Amino acid sequence: MLKIAVIEDDKPIQMLYKTKLEVDGFAVVTADNGKQGLERLEAELPDLALVDLRMPEMGGDEMLSRLRETEWGASIRVIILTNISRDEAPSALRFLNVDRYLVKAHHTPKQVVDVVNEVLNIKKHSNQGR
Repeated sequence: MLKIAVIEDDKPIQMLYKTKLEVDGFAVVTADNGKQGLERLEAELPDLALVDLRMPEMGGDEMLSRLRETEWGASIRVIILTNISRDEAPSALRFLNVDRYLVKAHHTPKQVVDVVNEVLNIKKHSNQGR
C-alpha cells in the first residue's frame, strides 16, 4: 500500500484529504506544521507528500528545502497544495523538485486524488470513484 503524507495546519482540510486518500486505498500520515512534517517524513518515508505552504513553526517551502538536503528526502514526490497563487509562491520552490503545484480553491478533493494517482503513475479505471 502506498503511503501519503498530508502536511496541513488546517485540521478540517487535513482530515478531508486524509479521508479521501484512505477511501482511495492509500495509507495516510498527517502533520500540523512544517517542523512536525519533516519529522513525520523522516520517520514514515512516504511515497508522496501533499504540502501546504503557510503553516506555523515552519512553512512548507522551508520544510521542503530542508527535506531536499537529506539523502532520504531528496527523492520523495511532492505536491504543493495551498491557497497561495503561483505568482505569490516563494521563488525557491522552482529549485526544490516539486511534482505539481495545486491551488486548493481550484481543485476538488477528487481532483487532488486524481493528481496524486497521476504523479505516482497509478492507472485507475475511468468509472472508479464516480
